[in-house]
Amino acid sequence: MENLEAYIEEVLSKNSWDEKQKKDELYRIDCKMYTNLGTDSTKADRNEVKKKSRLIYRAIQKINHHEGTQLLQAMDK
Repeated sequence: MENLEAYIEEVLSKNSWDEKQKKDELYRIDCKMYTNLGTDSTKADRNEVKKKSRLIYRAIQKINHHEGTQLLQAMDK
């Protein structure tokens, strides 16, 4: 996804979506990024996905502080 930060902000600003729909969309993006990694992916590719995943988890933290914090802490282990 070219401009992930803009898309995350778009998802967060959707007033017609409830919190679950917003989190589901963010998790879908995260899942798709990790699914597209393969055995031929470089370390730089994996690091880029991890960096984008951290952005997504911070957005989830804005929706549900506890859940987002747990995701970020698990990522740091």
